[in-house]
Amino acid sequence: MSNSVQAKASSSLDGFKWVVVVALVVAGVYGNSFYANDYSVLIRAAVLVPMAAVAVWVALATARGAAFGRLMKESRAEIRRVVWPTRQETTQTTLVVVLVVAVAALVLWGLDWVLNLLISQVIG
Repeated sequence: MSNSVQAKASSSLDGFKWVVVVALVVAGVYGNSFYANDYSVLIRAAVLVPMAAVAVWVALATARGAAFGRLMKESRAEIRRVVWPTRQETTQTTLVVVLVVAVAALVLWGLDWVLNLLISQVIG
């Protein structure tokens, strides 16, 4: 019973957090366009970058944001486990692909030429 009460409180608090995130993003976009002629890009960026950082921090504090953060960490760990091909393997594979494409192109060109010749003989 305690978990359901905490889940309800968390979901309502998450809703408020998302409202804060949306408000920060809207304020940043509106402020950037409103002050476009009055302030330089550097000053507007100096205000927008921390504002965006706060919005991301608040978003990551929600349940969905935390799940997204875990997904990013797991994805990064998975990328580290990938065995990337060596330069030699990549070069050899690329050459094989180019060779197969060239042979397929020649076969299709020959087939097209033969069919064109046959159809020209039939049509006259």
